[in-house]
Amino acid sequence: MTFDVRALTAQDQKQAWDLGSLAFGYHDQPMPEGWVSDSPGRYTLGAFDGSGRLVAKAVDRTQEQWFGGRAVPTSGVAGVATAPELRGRGLGRLVLTGLLAYARERGAVISTLFDTTPLPYRALGWEEVGSLDYHRFPTRVLASVRPDPAVTLRPAVEADLPAIQDVYRRTARTGTGMMERSGPLFRATPAEVLADYHGITVAVGASGAVEGYASWDRGPGYDSGGKLTVDDLIGLTPGATATLLAMFGGWASVAPVTVYRLAVADPARALLAKVDSKVESSQPWMLRVVDAPGAVAARGWSRFVSGEVDLELVDAECPWHAGAHRLVVDKGEARLEPGGAGTVRLTPRGMAAWYAGAATPDQLRRSGHLSGGTPDTDTFLQTATAGPVPTLHDYF
Repeated sequence: MTFDVRALTAQDQKQAWDLGSLAFGYHDQPMPEGWVSDSPGRYTLGAFDGSGRLVAKAVDRTQEQWFGGRAVPTSGVAGVATAPELRGRGLGRLVLTGLLAYARERGAVISTLFDTTPLPYRALGWEEVGSLDYHRFPTRVLASVRPDPAVTLRPAVEADLPAIQDVYRRTARTGTGMMERSGPLFRATPAEVLADYHGITVAVGASGAVEGYASWDRGPGYDSGGKLTVDDLIGLTPGATATLLAMFGGWASVAPVTVYRLAVADPARALLAKVDSKVESSQPWMLRVVDAPGAVAARGWSRFVSGEVDLELVDAECPWHAGAHRLVVDKGEARLEPGGAGTVRLTPRGMAAWYAGAATPDQLRRSGHLSGGTPDTDTFLQTATAGPVPTLHDYF
């Protein structure tokens, strides 16, 4: 059987809703009026059988994620679904490889996704590099945190949104993998942003400047089932972080559980004991390099690292960058030039994990995704992408 792979049109929207709703478990809900799979920043590629039935699809999201202090053009993959009767026939591979080619053409240099199962994505070169984790704390633990008397809290207003965005961006750009919350997929008005949560609280320092914020929801009930969910709690100063945490401690009598989205190296960990928390949920995310020379040029690099190494990239799904290259890193910039001896061989999954700083060359060698090289090339490659643990706080 042959399949027609093409972009969805206005006539395909009902089929896209039906396929996605069946795959992801909301098939009991009617298609909302005016719903479309494609909107600014979203492109859906579908596979159709000979009768015109949509049997597989995948969505490319236009987004950016921070690596080494720079926002890297990214294809966020979402909405991957295949008709249940045709799973295991290679339709997922068909639409995803087509999506990779499209993403490269529009300028994306890496791709990320949240995987429900890693196996089909690993077969196409994505690798798990991090996870979005929520941790469950007894709220009384937060009550032990002492607020900073120089920091005041108040509900956010629309005029605070630029300052809140600046607080987020200042922390995201120092991380690895954090989303840049601007562009076509982040066009909500200030009023819409505020309406997304039961509360957005800003922490104001002695100078009157916003030094941090928290976005949170209050669950139903005020007995043992009462719960707070905190998506962002970001302080630019120790006082802002502590004062925001202490505010949630004040809910202990009516919301005895607080669930907090917490990164591995979150500053709040200095105020909270890991023994007091349990992982509420953990959603892994994966990365793939779509355009290796572009990805190397786009991310930031330490200006204290200089050197070069010859690489051999093996990549059947993205053949445009397969082959021998020389990686040159010099004073905060890097380039991947064609040629060289191919001293170090990287699979697509190895390239992904190395690019994100999620695995060392030794770990990649022992897992079969890097071969060749010397202790010196290992040290150089490890140092080049060393940095914060890959973290992503925006589910898509």
